Amino acid sequence: MDDVRRMRLAVLVSGSGRSLENLLDRIAAGRLAATVEVVVASRGDVRGARIAERAGIPLHVLPPADRSLDAWSADVFTACESAAAELVVMAGFLHLLAITPQFAGRVINIHPSLLPAFGGRGFHGLHVHRAVLERGCTVSGCTVHLVDAEYDHGRILLQRAVPVLRDDTPESLAARVFAAECDCLPEAIARFATGSLP
Repeated sequence: MDDVRRMRLAVLVSGSGRSLENLLDRIAAGRLAATVEVVVASRGDVRGARIAERAGIPLHVLPPADRSLDAWSADVFTACESAAAELVVMAGFLHLLAITPQFAGRVINIHPSLLPAFGGRGFHGLHVHRAVLERGCTVSGCTVHLVDAEYDHGRILLQRAVPVLRDDTPESLAARVFAAECDCLPEAIARFATGSLP
Protein backbone atom coordinates (compact mmCIF):
# COMPACT_ATOMS: atom_id res chain seq x y z
CA MET A 1 0.00 0.00 0.00
CA ASP A 2 3.11 2.23 0.03
CA ASP A 3 2.46 3.61 -3.46
CA VAL A 4 -1.21 4.34 -2.72
CA ARG A 5 -2.17 7.89 -1.79
CA ARG A 6 -3.29 8.00 1.82
CA MET A 7 -6.31 10.03 2.91
CA ARG A 8 -5.37 12.48 5.68
CA LEU A 9 -7.89 12.18 8.52
CA ALA A 10 -8.85 14.24 11.54
CA VAL A 11 -10.74 12.10 14.07
CA LEU A 12 -13.08 13.63 16.66
CA VAL A 13 -13.78 11.68 19.86
CA SER A 14 -15.77 12.12 23.07
CA GLY A 15 -15.32 8.76 24.80
CA SER A 16 -13.66 5.36 24.62
CA GLY A 17 -12.07 5.85 21.20
CA ARG A 18 -12.95 2.33 20.01
CA SER A 19 -13.61 3.56 16.47
CA LEU A 20 -10.34 5.51 16.47
CA GLU A 21 -8.57 2.36 17.66
CA ASN A 22 -10.22 0.36 14.88
CA LEU A 23 -9.09 2.86 12.24
CA LEU A 24 -5.52 2.81 13.56
CA ASP A 25 -5.52 -1.00 13.53
CA ARG A 26 -6.80 -1.07 9.93
CA ILE A 27 -4.16 1.45 8.86
CA ALA A 28 -1.36 -0.49 10.61
CA ALA A 29 -2.50 -3.72 8.95
CA GLY A 30 -2.42 -2.09 5.51
CA ARG A 31 -6.19 -2.42 5.12
CA LEU A 32 -6.97 1.31 4.97
CA ALA A 33 -5.01 3.83 2.91
CA ALA A 34 -5.19 6.67 5.40
CA THR A 35 -3.28 8.48 8.12
CA VAL A 36 -4.73 9.98 11.29
CA GLU A 37 -3.08 13.39 11.37
CA VAL A 38 -4.85 14.84 14.41
CA VAL A 39 -7.35 13.83 17.09
CA VAL A 40 -9.71 16.35 18.66
CA ALA A 41 -11.27 15.29 21.96
CA SER A 42 -14.13 17.11 23.65
CA ARG A 43 -12.75 15.90 27.00
CA GLY A 44 -9.21 15.22 28.10
CA ASP A 45 -10.04 12.42 30.54
CA VAL A 46 -11.38 9.94 27.98
CA ARG A 47 -9.71 6.80 26.65
CA GLY A 48 -9.86 8.16 23.10
CA ALA A 49 -7.45 10.94 24.10
CA ARG A 50 -5.06 8.40 25.63
CA ILE A 51 -5.15 6.30 22.46
CA ALA A 52 -4.08 9.34 20.44
CA GLU A 53 -1.27 10.15 22.88
CA ARG A 54 0.03 6.55 22.89
CA ALA A 55 0.01 6.52 19.08
CA GLY A 56 1.94 9.80 18.94
CA ILE A 57 -0.90 11.58 17.14
CA PRO A 58 -1.26 15.32 17.82
CA LEU A 59 -4.14 15.78 20.27
CA HIS A 60 -6.27 18.86 20.83
CA VAL A 61 -8.58 18.83 23.85
CA LEU A 62 -11.34 21.32 23.10
CA PRO A 63 -14.25 21.20 25.57
CA PRO A 64 -17.35 22.99 24.27
CA ALA A 65 -18.35 24.46 27.65
CA ASP A 66 -18.88 28.23 27.88
CA ARG A 67 -18.29 28.79 24.18
CA SER A 68 -20.66 29.72 21.41
CA LEU A 69 -21.25 26.92 18.91
CA ASP A 70 -19.63 28.94 16.13
CA ALA A 71 -16.52 29.87 18.14
CA TRP A 72 -15.97 26.35 19.45
CA SER A 73 -16.59 24.78 16.03
CA ALA A 74 -14.11 27.21 14.47
CA ASP A 75 -11.47 26.03 16.96
CA VAL A 76 -12.20 22.38 16.15
CA PHE A 77 -11.87 22.97 12.42
CA THR A 78 -8.76 25.13 12.86
CA ALA A 79 -7.11 22.11 14.48
CA CYS A 80 -8.23 19.96 11.54
CA GLU A 81 -7.04 22.50 8.98
CA SER A 82 -3.65 22.92 10.68
CA ALA A 83 -3.13 19.17 10.20
CA ALA A 84 -4.09 19.45 6.51
CA ALA A 85 -6.93 16.98 7.09
CA GLU A 86 -8.84 16.03 3.97
CA LEU A 87 -11.68 14.32 5.82
CA VAL A 88 -13.01 14.84 9.34
CA VAL A 89 -14.35 11.68 10.99
CA MET A 90 -16.70 11.99 13.96
CA ALA A 91 -16.08 8.69 15.76
CA GLY A 92 -18.14 8.67 18.93
CA PHE A 93 -18.17 12.46 19.01
CA LEU A 94 -21.31 13.55 20.86
CA HIS A 95 -21.51 17.23 19.97
CA LEU A 96 -23.18 19.25 17.26
CA LEU A 97 -20.76 21.24 15.09
CA ALA A 98 -21.21 24.29 12.90
CA ILE A 99 -19.44 23.12 9.76
CA THR A 100 -17.06 25.76 8.42
CA PRO A 101 -17.10 26.44 4.66
CA GLN A 102 -13.71 24.83 4.01
CA PHE A 103 -14.96 21.51 5.44
CA ALA A 104 -18.45 21.46 3.91
CA GLY A 105 -19.03 17.99 2.48
CA ARG A 106 -15.90 16.66 4.20
CA VAL A 107 -17.22 15.72 7.66
CA ILE A 108 -18.68 12.26 8.27
CA ASN A 109 -20.19 10.57 11.31
CA ILE A 110 -20.76 6.93 12.27
CA HIS A 111 -24.06 6.30 14.08
CA PRO A 112 -25.19 3.01 15.67
CA SER A 113 -28.58 2.69 13.98
CA LEU A 114 -30.07 2.55 10.51
CA LEU A 115 -30.83 6.23 10.13
CA PRO A 116 -33.23 7.97 9.96
CA ALA A 117 -34.52 5.60 12.68
CA PHE A 118 -33.21 6.14 16.21
CA GLY A 119 -31.21 9.25 15.46
CA GLY A 120 -31.10 12.78 16.80
CA ARG A 121 -30.24 14.43 20.09
CA GLY A 122 -29.92 11.95 22.94
CA PHE A 123 -29.65 8.89 20.69
CA HIS A 124 -26.14 7.61 21.35
CA GLY A 125 -24.56 4.52 22.85
CA LEU A 126 -26.84 2.14 24.72
CA HIS A 127 -29.75 4.62 24.48
CA VAL A 128 -30.03 3.69 20.80
CA HIS A 129 -29.98 -0.05 21.38
CA ARG A 130 -32.50 0.10 24.24
CA ALA A 131 -34.86 2.04 21.98
CA VAL A 132 -34.44 -0.50 19.17
CA LEU A 133 -35.29 -3.37 21.53
CA GLU A 134 -38.22 -1.52 23.12
CA ARG A 135 -39.67 -0.88 19.65
CA GLY A 136 -39.45 -4.59 18.81
CA CYS A 137 -37.30 -4.14 15.71
CA THR A 138 -35.93 -7.24 14.02
CA VAL A 139 -33.09 -5.41 12.24
CA SER A 140 -30.68 -2.72 13.35
CA GLY A 141 -27.28 -1.60 12.11
CA CYS A 142 -25.06 1.40 11.58
CA THR A 143 -24.92 4.41 9.28
CA VAL A 144 -22.12 6.61 7.97
CA HIS A 145 -23.49 9.98 6.90
CA LEU A 146 -22.35 13.45 5.98
CA VAL A 147 -22.63 15.87 8.87
CA ASP A 148 -24.83 18.94 8.58
CA ALA A 149 -26.37 21.39 11.05
CA GLU A 150 -28.60 18.78 12.77
CA TYR A 151 -27.84 15.66 14.78
CA ASP A 152 -27.69 12.50 12.63
CA HIS A 153 -29.34 14.25 9.71
CA GLY A 154 -26.96 14.57 6.76
CA ARG A 155 -26.94 12.55 3.56
CA ILE A 156 -26.57 8.82 4.16
CA LEU A 157 -23.39 7.44 2.58
CA LEU A 158 -23.25 3.82 3.72
CA GLN A 159 -25.24 1.48 5.96
CA ARG A 160 -24.78 -2.03 7.33
CA ALA A 161 -27.66 -4.06 8.76
CA VAL A 162 -27.45 -6.64 11.53
CA PRO A 163 -30.17 -8.91 12.92
CA VAL A 164 -31.80 -8.23 16.27
CA LEU A 165 -32.03 -11.53 18.13
CA ARG A 166 -34.88 -12.53 20.43
CA ASP A 167 -32.63 -12.77 23.49
CA ASP A 168 -30.66 -9.58 22.79
CA THR A 169 -29.82 -7.14 25.54
CA PRO A 170 -28.77 -3.57 24.76
CA GLU A 171 -25.18 -4.69 25.36
CA SER A 172 -25.30 -7.72 23.06
CA LEU A 173 -26.95 -5.71 20.30
CA ALA A 174 -24.39 -2.93 20.78
CA ALA A 175 -21.56 -5.44 20.31
CA ARG A 176 -23.06 -6.76 17.06
CA VAL A 177 -23.65 -3.24 15.72
CA PHE A 178 -20.13 -2.16 16.67
CA ALA A 179 -18.69 -5.11 14.76
CA ALA A 180 -20.56 -3.80 11.70
CA GLU A 181 -19.26 -0.27 12.39
CA CYS A 182 -15.69 -1.62 12.36
CA ASP A 183 -16.16 -2.54 8.69
CA CYS A 184 -18.54 0.22 7.63
CA LEU A 185 -16.49 3.25 8.72
CA PRO A 186 -13.19 2.20 7.06
CA GLU A 187 -15.09 1.27 3.91
CA ALA A 188 -16.78 4.67 3.84
CA ILE A 189 -13.41 6.41 4.23
CA ALA A 190 -11.87 4.33 1.44
CA ARG A 191 -14.82 5.02 -0.84
CA PHE A 192 -14.76 8.73 0.03
CA ALA A 193 -11.11 8.79 -1.08
CA THR A 194 -11.99 7.27 -4.46
CA GLY A 195 -15.17 9.29 -4.96
CA SER A 196 -17.32 6.16 -5.07
CA LEU A 197 -19.86 7.08 -2.39
CA PRO A 198 -23.42 8.07 -3.37
